[in-house]
Amino acid sequence: MSSPDLPSAESLPATVTAYRPLSVVPAAGRGGHFVGRCWAPAARADDGLAGPRVVTLRDGRVIDVSARFATFTALLNHADPVAALDAAEGADLGALDDVLAASLWPARAATLRDETRVVLLAPNDLSATRACGVTFVRSLLERVVEEKAKGDPDTARHVRALILDTLGDDLSKVRPGSPATVELKQRLIAAGMWSQYLEVGIGPDAEVFTKAQPMASVGYGARIGVLPDSTWNNPEPEIVLAVSRRGEIRGATLGNDVNLRDYEGRSALLLGEAKDQNASCAIGPFVRLFDDGFTLDDVRASAVELRITGTDGFTTAGSNRMAEISRDPRELVDQVLSPHHQYPDGVVLFLGTMFAPTEDRDGPGLGFTHHPGDRVEIAVPALGTLVNWVYPTDTIPPWDYGASELLEHLIQRSLSRSRS
Repeated sequence: MSSPDLPSAESLPATVTAYRPLSVVPAAGRGGHFVGRCWAPAARADDGLAGPRVVTLRDGRVIDVSARFATFTALLNHADPVAALDAAEGADLGALDDVLAASLWPARAATLRDETRVVLLAPNDLSATRACGVTFVRSLLERVVEEKAKGDPDTARHVRALILDTLGDDLSKVRPGSPATVELKQRLIAAGMWSQYLEVGIGPDAEVFTKAQPMASVGYGARIGVLPDSTWNNPEPEIVLAVSRRGEIRGATLGNDVNLRDYEGRSALLLGEAKDQNASCAIGPFVRLFDDGFTLDDVRASAVELRITGTDGFTTAGSNRMAEISRDPRELVDQVLSPHHQYPDGVVLFLGTMFAPTEDRDGPGLGFTHHPGDRVEIAVPALGTLVNWVYPTDTIPPWDYGASELLEHLIQRSLSRSRS
């Protein structure tokens, strides 16, 4: 992906300017408990201080509840977040439709500090952002392709065919870590197809990695980043769980675990380069808390839909059926939070994807890779739609608002309240 200068608003294609998303939030949030974060400019903040605010949705309005919950993490770790959210009072920041419209690039300001309208941020703030990989058979096979092809899409086509001829659908019938995997492992070794990805795909231990630093994720409508010299990359549409410090799964949202297939394919030691870059993690639009109308069982039964629309007229779509996940979401959470590792600020956990686009885009045998300006939509009816646009990491706003800025903002808000 090359690094073009950012286009002016007048030159933007219709995939940006004419886009009108549907079902961003189910029933405008009236049928569930939705929580997220917004940037409120000074003119819209009840205390006159610009900064991030924890918000919920009520009757199609965005309500600032940060006087009760200074951070998303505080709500996540509350003993009963649903009841506490219902009881929380707050200032009205505007109609949800207006906030969603303002949040779509290019309506956003160049940096948050220049923002004059209420816009959505990623829901999580201080919580760790972790991700699970190789949790679906299809993604497992694609990871083996990455490793064996060493980042070459043409070689990948041949390797993929060889793996499918050798393995068939055996992996879909084997529970990771079960005795049956011992025999299967020997068959794969004999076929020359054993890999580090198969180890975490069917072995006892899941792949879990750090996707982004706290405060680094971008939210609904923002641009997402791909390294300029990456020539083989794709989105990864996933459900993301919001988990308290005690391991309680409090709710779910949507995420894009942007992946550089050429980097990771060259070496597993490049995982950090492949995953954690400027705006390479998108989460949102809101976390839907578990309540009587939405539970972990609904997550298990969900289908995550992906659609990519390019400025070149290219489109592709796919579905990520959570029923086909090889490790239950509860099991993945238990592997992340354990007696061996604690998360006092909670964690948001990507559950993995089964869908990686493979259609030829730029020529026969070249497979799929992003072009600048691609629109990526990830949707689940119960959670809504997350939309972002893809650009090189060095042409999108840098990450310049972190935990230290948030702490200073909270101090100033506390001082403001004490003086009033």
